[in-house]
Amino acid sequence: QVQLVESGGGLVQPGGSLTLSCAVPEYIRSIYDMGWHRQAPGKQRELVAGVLNGGVLKYVDSVKGRFTFFRDDANNKMYLRMNSLKPEDTAVYYCHVNFWNYVLGQREDYWGQGTQVTVSS
Repeated sequence: QVQLVESGGGLVQPGGSLTLSCAVPEYIRSIYDMGWHRQAPGKQRELVAGVLNGGVLKYVDSVKGRFTFFRDDANNKMYLRMNSLKPEDTAVYYCHVNFWNYVLGQREDYWGQGTQVTVSS
């Protein structure tokens, strides 16, 4: 079930840039983790960038210096700015939040539907 809405993927040449965006429902509060993951064909899904444990900003080594995670809390959105893209960045990108569900009384995960990023000449 898809609960987050993503946009911004596409085809880009090596060295190019893309910005992904993700809309988070307004009713979500008490977020523990939020960020972007990706899954390339034949590989496991990996965390690319995000804020974990309520405040620790983390990037996978392969994107440090090229990707930037940022959020717009006023508009309930998160973004991933990707610069200097490489063919190995090709994957389906998913946004994710882990938050406290006050109705269920437990932590819950929401995912986006996934957006394809293809880096190719």
